[in-house]
Amino acid sequence: MHGSLTCFSGALMQYWAMIFSLKRVSKGILRLALMVVLCACPESRILCQESSTGPVFSSPVLDLGMVVQDLDASAAFYGKVLGCKEVEGFSVASPFATSIGLVDHMDVTARVFLLGEGEKQSRIKMMSFPKAKAAKSDQRFIHSTLGFSYLTLHVMNLDASMKRLKAAEIPFEGETPVALGGNNALLVVRDPDGNFVELIGPRRSAAE
Repeated sequence: MHGSLTCFSGALMQYWAMIFSLKRVSKGILRLALMVVLCACPESRILCQESSTGPVFSSPVLDLGMVVQDLDASAAFYGKVLGCKEVEGFSVASPFATSIGLVDHMDVTARVFLLGEGEKQSRIKMMSFPKAKAAKSDQRFIHSTLGFSYLTLHVMNLDASMKRLKAAEIPFEGETPVALGGNNALLVVRDPDGNFVELIGPRRSAAE
C-alpha cells in the first residue's frame, strides 16, 4: 500500500511539474498527459483499464416475458388492438425450464410479438400457466406493487391506436390522452390482466 501511494504521489508531482513548465496548454492535452503519467504507475493502471471498457450488452433489444391469465385474449389485445406483430413462438420442456429456475415443473409455451419489422426489435414473450393459479399483482396504481409496473409503446399515429382501442371498448385511464408538446400526446390503458400500457405518439388529426 505504501509503495502504491509513493508511486501515485510521484506521478502527480511529475504531472504538476509539467504543467508549471508550460505557459499555455489546452485542456485536452492536460487530460492526456495526466492519463499517461497515471498509467506509468503499475498500481494505478486499473484506472486506464476501466476507461477503455467496451459495451456491456451485446444488443439494445429488450425482451419482456409476460405471464397472462387468458392467452388468446391478451394476444388479441397486443396484436390486433395495439398493433404488435405476432411471429413464431417457442416451447420449452419442463425439465429444462425447471433447471434454470423459471418454473416449477411446468412446460412453457410462448407466443411472441414484435414492435416492428426486422430482427432487432423488442419482443413480448407471452405465456400462460392455467394450472399454476397465479395471483394478480395489485395494479391500482404503479406504486401499489414493487417491480415492473407499466409498458411504454411509442406509436407512429396515436389517433389510429385510439380508434382501435375504442372499437375494442378499451377505456382510457385518468384524463388521458394528454398533450406532451407539439402534436404529441400520451395515452394510458390497461391490458386484459389490468396491467398499465402507456402509448406515446403524434395526434395526426390535431396536426391537420
